[in-house]
Amino acid sequence: MRQTFNKDERLKSKKIIEELFKKGQNLYAYPLLLKYLPIEHPGNFPVQIAFSVPKKKIKKATQRNRIKRQLREIYRQHKNDLYTHVDKKIAIILIFIDERAHNFVELEEQFLFLLKQLEREKIT
Repeated sequence: MRQTFNKDERLKSKKIIEELFKKGQNLYAYPLLLKYLPIEHPGNFPVQIAFSVPKKKIKKATQRNRIKRQLREIYRQHKNDLYTHVDKKIAIILIFIDERAHNFVELEEQFLFLLKQLEREKIT
């Protein structure tokens, strides 16, 4: 499978995002919070994902954008691992919850830990 991050993989539906925040399950690995919810969407991809870095936590836009770029890259590199365990379509939002930026390796370790937790949750 190609390691790209297509436009169709991005979670953009306001309705689904609101539902995620209301009904979604949480997985936590500091400094990341992963919210997920099984959904019905017509796309070709089993996972739709969004990334969030709150302005309240990280004040500078350049830092927020850098963290989001890092998270997108980590997801892009490891999405095949996630796809091998997904049986149904799910929506995910990955939220950065710390007040300081972390390096790429730390974020990647925590993301991989979250993937293992997601596998154990039996929704995948």
